[in-house]
Amino acid sequence: MPGVPPASRALTRPRRRLVAAAAALAALAAVAAGSLLDLRTPAPKSADAPADAFSAGRAYEDVQVIAARSHVAGSPANEQVRAHLEQRLRGLGLETEVQDTVAPEAGQLSGAAGGATVARVRNVVARLPGTDSTGRVFLVSHYDSVQTGPGGNDDAAGTSTILEVARALTTGPRPRNDIVFVLTDAEEACLCGAAAFAASHPLAADGGVVLNLEARGSTGPVIMFETSRNNAKLVDIFGRAAPHPVGTSFAVEIYRALPNDTDFTAFLDHKFVGLNSAYIDGGAIYHTPLDTPAAMDRGSLQQHGDNALGLAREFGGTDLTNLRSGHDATYFPVPGGLVRYPGWLTLPLALLAVALVAALGWVTRRSGRASIGRLAAGFALALVPIVAAPVAAQLLWLAITAIRPGYAELLDPYRPIWYRLAVLALATAILFTWYALTRRRIGPAALAIGGLAWLAGLGVLLAVAVPGGAYLTTLPALAGALGGLVALRTRQTGPWPVVAVTAATAVGVVILLPTVVLLFPALGMGMGGVAALVAVLLGLVALPVVDLLHPQAGGQRGLLALRARRLAVLPAGAAAVAAVVLAGVGLAVDRFDAAHPAPTHLMYAMDAGTGQARWLSDETDPQPWTDGYVDVVTSVEDDFPGLGGDALRTGPAQAANLPAPKLEVLADSAVADERTLRLRLTPQRAVRVATLHVETVTARVLRAEVAGRTVPAQQGGRRWGFGVVFHAPPPEGVEITLTLQRSAAPVPIRVMDASDGLDGLPGFRPRPPAVGVVGSHTSEMLAVARTYPI
Repeated sequence: MPGVPPASRALTRPRRRLVAAAAALAALAAVAAGSLLDLRTPAPKSADAPADAFSAGRAYEDVQVIAARSHVAGSPANEQVRAHLEQRLRGLGLETEVQDTVAPEAGQLSGAAGGATVARVRNVVARLPGTDSTGRVFLVSHYDSVQTGPGGNDDAAGTSTILEVARALTTGPRPRNDIVFVLTDAEEACLCGAAAFAASHPLAADGGVVLNLEARGSTGPVIMFETSRNNAKLVDIFGRAAPHPVGTSFAVEIYRALPNDTDFTAFLDHKFVGLNSAYIDGGAIYHTPLDTPAAMDRGSLQQHGDNALGLAREFGGTDLTNLRSGHDATYFPVPGGLVRYPGWLTLPLALLAVALVAALGWVTRRSGRASIGRLAAGFALALVPIVAAPVAAQLLWLAITAIRPGYAELLDPYRPIWYRLAVLALATAILFTWYALTRRRIGPAALAIGGLAWLAGLGVLLAVAVPGGAYLTTLPALAGALGGLVALRTRQTGPWPVVAVTAATAVGVVILLPTVVLLFPALGMGMGGVAALVAVLLGLVALPVVDLLHPQAGGQRGLLALRARRLAVLPAGAAAVAAVVLAGVGLAVDRFDAAHPAPTHLMYAMDAGTGQARWLSDETDPQPWTDGYVDVVTSVEDDFPGLGGDALRTGPAQAANLPAPKLEVLADSAVADERTLRLRLTPQRAVRVATLHVETVTARVLRAEVAGRTVPAQQGGRRWGFGVVFHAPPPEGVEITLTLQRSAAPVPIRVMDASDGLDGLPGFRPRPPAVGVVGSHTSEMLAVARTYPI
């Protein structure tokens, strides 16, 4: 293809390109700064803030009590936290009770593999009666922590927020609607506390509006990331009542597709409506011993509280009888608020974007700035950076994790900013290199329109498959096409073409730049390629402005053309160097040390019947400390079915003097071909979970009850085909009734219980200061099992 002729130029042809470029870039920088500043958390209010306001200072005092130490469900520490919550709520004059029950798990999360999951839970429930209630508003968070950390953020943040919101609400006029404060138990184990409340508590019988408060990190803006379906009215209230409304319909679509669950899941299962919010940056400390009160960003706590209080007041005074709207809203944050529009507009807008980009291409061809062949080539070649940037970002992270394998066990590095910037620099280098190599032969106009065509096409695809995310590409494509049409219809040498394309790019910046920033903590560096993809889409929207950094297209010959090409590659080279330097800085400053330890995973499991014990780890590439305990990879499902069927690294261990759980036969009867066993499983030490599995090769389980509750009698094709997992078992034990298909042979029943903490075990060497504990529900687990033939 020959070089670009003088007539085949960009969408704008300003006489003073450098001046135009400087002005456009300054304007876009201001827009970008405004968009990013809007994501900042508010300044935390001190403990002497007005009584009707939320104060992070006051809430933090509760955080320090709640997260003084790890308080897993059923532990004495968790009972102390529960007592504190009761005292605080009763002290506000609220009707307060403890729901003490046994409940099945909710959603898809399971605390262990191989069976029906239940737990003994103690939910703390308080009510502020309304004056003329049209329904109930439920503020929900969980007060238990994981066994590996004190839960300073997850979820002392949500729990302390609710206590402070309750205090603020009791200082003013009573709301119209009932406000119910639900502090759930056993969320980390199985969501069982929320399931128990939603399914069986009298206050939940008529449903209502749920505001669930979570944290999956230590800092960053509070994001409203999940809603019930048909959310348009809920989102409208969120947009006007939350003082700091950060949330996107794209996040809702993605979260609905993922296998993750929170307490909110249990309420959705029982037809509640509502909103789920969390702050998620700083994920390296998630579920680890580092999740202490000191690690909390009090600005994030303040935003949690400001939003929760604003929403509680708004929903508290709203007619709650009709909050379902028949459709989802599309929404995203902009400086100063939340843009929202009906979801049924998604596909029409996407099709309009396609039509406008096509019109831009037609006008461009008619004006002689690009031929049909070049427009087609621009569209085909625009796919190169769209594919290359995310692939390169993933390869970069693979290289970094090869150098520092411990990152594979973290949601994000401790100091991720350098790596995030490296990914953005890499995406910029790829985009600029592609543009410099193709600009002269294809032409700036054809490349710009080709990029917009991809955004418009992706908008249609998203409108069909992921409607809540279509705005990400549809609106920038619409703005880009309109800006290009205005530029071509105005005087090319005046300022207005540059103003038009700069305004169009600003729309892309407002929409896509916050998305890039939020995607990094949401998905972690392990999926940094997604953020790189969105960054490239933003770059494609900005091509008319990027072109101003290059010499005028067309007409250069000889040394002038060579010089122009060399100048064109300078931004690409600078971005590539920046990517390497930023990645190197990340490796230099984000080293593992005592304050930022390398995460490791280790368990201990012993068969009390045979006296054999072993160390276990789920690390795929063991850290040197872990490597001293485990050597081979194997499945332990036959010996420890409660740990699941995944292959683990194992190594021999010395047997400890620990008792196995006791299994007693309380009753044994037979009718026809059925045998009914009433059993009691009693731990002989303080444990957080107990399991029972039946060898279904010998006898099939027909029906089962645990603590009086019917559980599914599903059986897999494994040896121990039926199982029960019971979290927070009471000291007196758990009664289990099994109805079996009669068998002539005794039925082997495998029981196991598990506590936490490996200190004191024979052969255990404490971790060095720079070696930490990975945030896993099985880290530091100490399991003892035994088989009883019944």
